[in-house]
Order: sequence, then C-alpha cells, then structure tokens
Amino acid sequence: MSTTTTSVKTDKEVVEKNESKPSVGLSGRKIVYDKDGKPCRTCNTLQDFQFVTAGLTPAAAAVAVPVPAKKVEAEPSSPCNTIAGGYSKDYPPDVEVLGKSSWTLLHSIAATYPENPTSKEQQDLKQFVTLFGNFYPCWFCKADFVKYIEKNDPQVNSQDKFGKWLCEAHNEVNVKLGKPKFDCNLWKQRWKDGWDNDK
Repeated sequence: MSTTTTSVKTDKEVVEKNESKPSVGLSGRKIVYDKDGKPCRTCNTLQDFQFVTAGLTPAAAAVAVPVPAKKVEAEPSSPCNTIAGGYSKDYPPDVEVLGKSSWTLLHSIAATYPENPTSKEQQDLKQFVTLFGNFYPCWFCKADFVKYIEKNDPQVNSQDKFGKWLCEAHNEVNVKLGKPKFDCNLWKQRWKDGWDNDK
C-alpha cells in the first residue's frame, strides 16, 4: 500500500523563496510571483516580466528592454511585425493591457446595461461579474477583485447604480496603483454619453 503526500506551499514560503528575486521592476511596480515562485506573466508589465526572467541588472535591462515613450504602430505588412502566414507579431497581454482592456469592457457593459433591468438581467449581470472575477487571468488582480465583490455586493438594480459601483471598484484599483480617483458622478460622461463639446 502506498501513500501519496501532497505539498502545498504557504504564502509565507512563496515570499521567502522570492526574497532573493527582485521585488520591484523597472516600472516601479511590485513584481508578482506565482505560487511556484515564477514571475506571473499576466500580473506584471511586459518590461518587468522580461527584466525578471532575463535576470538583467536595471542598467542592462534599460538597453535590452527599451520602452518607447509613445507606442508607434508600424505598418501591418512590415516583415518585423508579422510572422509566417501574415499574422501580427503581438505579445501576450501584460497586466497593463489586460487591465485597460478589462475596465473598458466592464465600463462599456455598464453603459449599455438597461436603465431598468429585469430580474433576469440583474441576476445575469451579477453572475457575469462573479465569473469574470473568478476567471481573471492575473491571479493577484483576481484575488483583489473577488475580495471587493465579497465586501461590496454588485449593485445591479439600475444602470446608474451599476456604473457607479463599477467606478468605485475601479477607483480602489487606481488608489493601489497610485493613480488619481475618478469622480464617479461623471461615469456616464466618460463611458456612455461623452463629454460636452462646448466646454
């Protein structure tokens, strides 16, 4: 008769294992490691991920991993931007691309959510938000969003309530990232109606 022992690492063990690794990336953000001690691809910026996985010094990384001041789109047909078959040579999304895309999607859903949703629409949206949080690719971000949902039940009774609830969730992330809070009374101008042209 044989027995199998499963070893589960505690958060403390993961932190201790990572003490010899960089804790802050070139972007100034904290480096997020998976439970296995490897840097999380979707929880870090591409620049920070490459910095940690290449084991470069900050000076060498600045040369090896240049970050353009402004993203310049090259011609899609350019050989340096395509691979065999003509596909675009994109990288997997990093935490910044995922975050921006996710918030754009969520705020757009809020902007098109009915003013007076049916019970089914309310139930469906609440379930969507929960599932979205449970399947978010960045485990670190996922844990924060799930905690937020547990503390702050999604407000799905109306478009305005959901838009403001989502704005507050976004503001909590903004604060953690050192970004300014957005005035949630203006969420409809930003995500639904647009800003007044006469100002």
